[in-house]
Amino acid sequence: MSHDARTNATPALRIIPREQHVISRKNISKAALRVLYRLNEAGYQAYLVGGAVRDLLLGGHPKDFDVATSATPDEVKRLFRNSRLIGRRFRLAHVVYGPEIIEVATFRGTGEEEGEGDRHIVDGRIVRDNVWGTIEEDAIRRDFRVNALYYDISDFSVRDYVGGMQDVEDRVLHLIGDPETRYREDPVRMLRAVRLAAKLNFRIDRAASAPFAELGPLLAEAAPARLFDESLKLFLAGDGLKSFHMLEQTGLLKFMFPATARALKRGDNALRALVEHGLANTDARIAEGKSVTPAFLFAVLLWGEVRDLAHTWVTKGMEAGAAWDRAASHVVAEQCQRVAIPRRFTLTMEEIWSLQPRFEQVQRKRVFRLMTHPRFRAAFDFLLLRAAESPAIRELGQWWAHAQQLPHETLAAALSSGPQGAVAEAAPAAKPRKRRRRKPAGKPGSKSDPA
Repeated sequence: MSHDARTNATPALRIIPREQHVISRKNISKAALRVLYRLNEAGYQAYLVGGAVRDLLLGGHPKDFDVATSATPDEVKRLFRNSRLIGRRFRLAHVVYGPEIIEVATFRGTGEEEGEGDRHIVDGRIVRDNVWGTIEEDAIRRDFRVNALYYDISDFSVRDYVGGMQDVEDRVLHLIGDPETRYREDPVRMLRAVRLAAKLNFRIDRAASAPFAELGPLLAEAAPARLFDESLKLFLAGDGLKSFHMLEQTGLLKFMFPATARALKRGDNALRALVEHGLANTDARIAEGKSVTPAFLFAVLLWGEVRDLAHTWVTKGMEAGAAWDRAASHVVAEQCQRVAIPRRFTLTMEEIWSLQPRFEQVQRKRVFRLMTHPRFRAAFDFLLLRAAESPAIRELGQWWAHAQQLPHETLAAALSSGPQGAVAEAAPAAKPRKRRRRKPAGKPGSKSDPA
C-alpha cells in the first residue's frame, strides 16, 4: 500500500530556529542528550521526537524521551553497549542508563520497496512494521501532527513536516492522513486521541473523531493486554476524570467498558457520582504523589453492574453471599474479554465488592473481624464513595468512620448493647454537661432551713 493511499499526507518542512521556540536542553534528560550526541557524532541523524518535544513546547516536563534516528536497530546496538533490542511488531532499541530508558527507533519507511525491513498488514491492521526510511517518511508515519515534531540536537531547531507546530499553538489534534485508514491500521489510535486530548486539554479535530462510532467496534480486535495498558494511561496518569468524560462524549466507553456504559445508561445518578468522585480522588492522589492501585479504579468503574446483578439474584431467592460472588465473577469475566485485568487486581476488586454488604452487619464479632480484614481500608474508602446511594449508606459510612476512632473497649461496650444500641452509642456524641454541685442542706434553725 502506497503512503499516499495510506496517509494522504505530503511532508513540507518548516524549521523553527532556537530563538523561536521554548525548548531548552536543561529540560531534557542527560541520558537522552548522551544518546543524541553519540548518534550525531557517529554520523547518524538523531532527533528527540514525539511526546517529549510536544510537551516541552507546551511548557511541560516530560518523563519519557524518545529518539528517532537514521541508524538501524543493529547499528544502535553496536554503538551502545548498554542497549538491548526489543519488539517484533516494531523493532527498536532501549538504551539503559540506571533507572532511565531511552527508546531509540529507526526512521520508519512507507513502502517495502523503499527500504530495509518487512511489513505485514492483515485486514488493514499493521501487525508487523519494520521498514526503514527517511525522516520525511517517518513524519507522515506518525499518528498525530503534534507527535511528529523533531528537535535537532545539531542546531537546536525544531523540524516540522506536517503542521504539528500550528496544532500546538491552536491546541487541536489532527490525525496525519486519512482517519479511517489510520484507525483501521491501529484501532488503539482512537483511545490515544482521547487520552492526549484529556491530558493536553486539546480538542479533537472533527475529521479525526467522526469515524469513532463506526470503527469503535474494532477495539474488540485489539489485544486485551494492550487495552489494559491503555486503560492505565487513560485513568492513572492524573487526568482520569477528563479521560472518562471524553470516552463518554466520543462514544468509546461502551467498547472499552461495556458494563460501565450499561449501568450509567440506566440513569443512576448515585452511580455516576461514585464513578466521578472515585476518578477525581485518584487524580488528586496522583497530583499529591501518593500511591494508587488499578484494583480500586476498576472496582469503581464496574460497581454498578456488580451491584445490580447481585440485587437481582438476591431478589430471585439466591443466598446473598453466593449472589455477590456470582455477580463479581460474571462482570470480571466479561470485562477481561475486552481489557485483560491481571488476576492480582481482580481478586482485590472482588474482595472490595464482597465486603460492602458486611458493613451493614454491626454485631460485635462481625465488626472486629471486618476491621482486621486485609482489604478493610480499601473497602471502607469504597463505602464512603457510595454515600450518594442513600441516606442509610451515608450514615453507615459515618458510623464506621467514627467506630475506627474509638478505643477498642469503648467500641466493644457499645456493640454489646446490640446493633441498634451500637449505632446510637458509637455515634459521635455531644460533650456531657457539667453537673452543678448541690448546696448542702442547712441545719435546723439556720437560714436555709425551711422550717
